[in-house]
Amino acid sequence: MSRATCSMCGQQAETEEVPLTWGTSVENGRKLVYCDRCTRENVRNIEGKLDSVYW
Repeated sequence: MSRATCSMCGQQAETEEVPLTWGTSVENGRKLVYCDRCTRENVRNIEGKLDSVYW
């Protein structure tokens, strides 16, 4: 049983469920999750569908 972990900063959620305030992305067939802070800081890049390597 592992907790949800932000793919950018490594912050862990309190449960293994991804919190509703977190963002998700699919890059190269992998589902990535981002904590609320990383999602907020990169919302334009996420909406523009840029891969996280360009953030």
